[in-house]
Amino acid sequence: MSPTASALRVPRAVVFATMCLVASAGGHVLAGGGLIPPHLAVLGALVAFCVAYALNGRERGVEVVLGATTGAQVLLHELFSRAEPASHVMSSAEHGHSGLGMTVIHLVVALGTGWWLHRGESALWLMIRLYAGPRPLIRLLFAVPAEVAAPVWRAVAAADVRPYGGWEILPVRRRRGPPAPRHAG
Repeated sequence: MSPTASALRVPRAVVFATMCLVASAGGHVLAGGGLIPPHLAVLGALVAFCVAYALNGRERGVEVVLGATTGAQVLLHELFSRAEPASHVMSSAEHGHSGLGMTVIHLVVALGTGWWLHRGESALWLMIRLYAGPRPLIRLLFAVPAEVAAPVWRAVAAADVRPYGGWEILPVRRRRGPPAPRHAG
């Protein structure tokens, strides 16, 4: 494992666990489930963190990120569903409909969150590869001093100033358009 990958392992796992927990808890509440007790939220975050930490020793593809996100969503859904208070008991018909709706919401959120996390993962590893390359653009920008000539100031003669509608406008050299034709001499 590269030093960069090991240094980023914990922060990447924290981002993954946070996104899974927020998406899962939010989807659970919006789909009609009760509020999540804090101890279950912490337990769910730890489970998601452990999954992510185990998987993120190197860059992962979309299939691994989506699979891990979907798996974490299913685990969190089951954890949160089993923690429903007794006063929230439904008939079997209501529970089947709510359970199906909640499962669909968790899966849709898992796919969206997984795709978003994968895009972030890809961007992070692209930046690491660009920075670690032999001649990254960032190093070139800071290593090569820009040779900029100091501006030349000249006094404006009264003949150069032309009044226009009450405003004084300095002559401007227009550089827009195609280059002027050159005449062979």
